[in-house]
Order: sequence, then structure tokens, then C-alpha cells
Amino acid sequence: MNFQQLIQWFNTSSLYLDRKVYYAAFAVAGIFVLSFFFPVLFTVATAFLILLFVAISIDILLLYRGRNITGQRVVPERLSNGDENKVLLHLSNRYDFKVECLIIDELPYQVQETGWERNVMLERNSKSAIEYFLKPVERGTYHFGDINVYVTSPLNVIKRRYRLKADEVVKVYPSYIQMRRYELHAVANAADQAGVKKMRRLGHSMEFEQIKEYVRGDDYRTINWKATARRGDLMVNNYTDERSQQIYCIINKGRVMKMPFEGLTLLDYAINASLVLSNTALQKHDKAGLITFAENLDTFITADKKPGQLNQILESLYKQQTAFLEPDFEKLFSVVRNRITQRSLLVLFTNFESVESLERELASLKRLAHYHLLIVVLFENTELKQLTQAPAETIESIYIKTIAEKYRHEKILIQKELQKHGITTVLTTPQRLTINALNKYLELKNRQSI
Repeated sequence: MNFQQLIQWFNTSSLYLDRKVYYAAFAVAGIFVLSFFFPVLFTVATAFLILLFVAISIDILLLYRGRNITGQRVVPERLSNGDENKVLLHLSNRYDFKVECLIIDELPYQVQETGWERNVMLERNSKSAIEYFLKPVERGTYHFGDINVYVTSPLNVIKRRYRLKADEVVKVYPSYIQMRRYELHAVANAADQAGVKKMRRLGHSMEFEQIKEYVRGDDYRTINWKATARRGDLMVNNYTDERSQQIYCIINKGRVMKMPFEGLTLLDYAINASLVLSNTALQKHDKAGLITFAENLDTFITADKKPGQLNQILESLYKQQTAFLEPDFEKLFSVVRNRITQRSLLVLFTNFESVESLERELASLKRLAHYHLLIVVLFENTELKQLTQAPAETIESIYIKTIAEKYRHEKILIQKELQKHGITTVLTTPQRLTINALNKYLELKNRQSI
């Protein structure tokens, strides 16, 4: 083996010398230099050098007797965006002695955590599990790499690297953990308990239940003439009472929804809230639908309560991305007017930063509210709130605080302007978006406003 081959072997090898070996080698080299002046030190330096090579050789024999470290990563099939997702690393030590392990997991680049590492002691012939949490802040495909384990024996002279194959791709979906968390909130809603909520009868649905004999008081329009001719008695069609309403979550994907708060964009907050709201609506036996739009209509899922409806909404929300163009509310109204024929609850997730921006779209919002029950969900800027509450000690801080107060006041004016035109408005912080939107839906549901 020539010198270049030796260098290449060290570059690709799994063997790493501990830092103390380099310190010892420099010390031995220093003693050799001193032996030129004090010849008696030459024997001491030679003895130390031999001991160093013996220690390295013994440690190599200990660590390279077979492949004794195995492991795997256990990660959920899909991750929940904006939530803490648990990941487990299972390691097994088959050595006959205790080893110290430095573990470096190759995390997806979206996590932006390059210095992730853990230290663990593994007893002889034992297993261990390492638990950590990942909080993704964007939807999409996440690629996990291999697991690198650097093993040190009790001699602590060299390290052997094990590269455990653990390549896998995991998709990050909208926050289904949050969806499950709020299921109990919807079920425990006290106003919806039997004997408390008064259900109104909306008439007949298109769902046929049975044919029965006519009794006084039945609607003569439901007489089944064919069945009457066969039986010789008046027979009527019986339909199930319509108790479900249509709930549409409408998400603005325009430029204003790109604004980030605590790592997540306003679009991601709206997507997570839409998933929770759709799931709750289906649990309440309502029909859930989805509309996303920007300069054009992007997604339209007709409101329904079929078994696969929630999964269809989830898959659609997973693919949504923010556009940097201005949204077209006129086109939104045209689509809603033509494709949603039944009066429905429309929950519009959008944002307006000024009264002027609202006035440009107010005509379309008023027309939407004329045909449907419209809820406009606006986002409160939490950073502006912090600026207004901070003490102003300099002229610059006074200017900043005044401007922040102006923008906060604009939000209040926007909310009042919408309410003046009969449009229900929810002004909320991004962190409380889901719970506030859900409470507003349950409130309208219990008041039978839908």
C-alpha cells in the first residue's frame, strides 16, 4: 500500500483516533526531540511510543470483532405540521463490554438542525431507546438519512463509526395531531347535549327512507302513485329529516398569507384550522367542503359527508402552497355563486392589513354574505401587540410604538367595517386561530344560525 492509498483508506475508514492519542503522540515527539540533548530520554520515548501502538492495536481488536452495534429509527408514517412529533432510535449492543456511543442522526434539511447529537452508555449485551421530538414548520416530503454511531471502548483510544442504513422519506401533513386534540372539545360541547339543543326541521332531504301508508297530516306531494296503484291504498314516500348543513373552508393563498409567525406561515395556520373544522363538521353530521384560491381558483371540493371526505380534504391541504399574487375575490364569488346552490356556512381565512385593502374587496364579500352565512377570519399581528406594550424611552421607540398602534387600530376598524355590513368576523392571533374558529362554528351551530 503506497502513501496515497493509505491516505484514501483513512478518509473512507470507520476508524477515528481519539483526541488524547494525538496529545500523546505530540508528547512522545517532544520527548524524542529532547533526547538529542538528553540521550537517556530516547529509551523513555521509545517505550511510550510502543505502549501507544499497543493500546491502539488492542482497542482495534476490541471494536472490530464483528459488527456488534445495530439499530433502527422508528418515525411515524406521516408527521404533523407545527406539532412535536416523537421519533425513536433503537440501538443494540452485542459487545461483551460497556461502550460509549455518540449518535448523530441525519435529519431532513427542512428541520435546520445540523448539530443534532446524543451521547448514551450501552451496557454489555443490552438495548436502549433514544427519544427525541421534531417540529416541522412546512408541509412536504422530508428525507431522513442514515444513523451514525461512534463507538468507544473502555480503553477510549479509538472510535469506530457504524453507519446504520435508515434512509426513509416521510410526508408532513397538516396538523392531524391538533385535529385529534380538538375532537374532544367538539364532543364535549355542552350546548349540543340531548334535551338542550332544539333542532329545527328544514324539510325533506333527497335521501329516501321507506314507503308507508298515508295518514292524515302527511304531505300529499309525497304520494307514490305507483305504489298506490299496486296496493289500492294511498302510499307516500317517507324521507329522512335534513339535519346536515354545508360547511366550506375557504383559504386565501395570496401574498398576505406568506407572513410567518413562530416558524409557520399564516397559510399553514389556516390549513391546520381548516382540517380541524372539517373534521368537527363531519362529526356533527354536517357536510364539509374546501375551496382554495389566489389569482385563480385552485381547489374546489364539494361539501359532503361520505366516509372518505376527510381524507380527500387532508390530501388536498397537504399540497397547498402560497402564491405571491393578489387574490381575486370577484372570481371567488363567481365560483361560489355558480357551484354552491344551497345556503352554506363559508369560513374565509384571509388577512387585510389596511382599511383600503378591505374596501377593494368589500363588494365581493357583501355579495357572498348575501347568499351564504359568511365568517371572515382575520389574523392579529402579535409582534405589533408586543411593540405597543413595550415602554417607549427614546424618540425612535415612540415613533415605532405610534406606528404599531396605528396598524393595530386598523385591524379593529376592519373588523367593525365587516360587522357593519352583517359579516361575522373573527380577529384572532395565529396561535389561537383553531380554537377561536372552532368555537365560532359551534356557537353558530348551537344557535341554529346555519
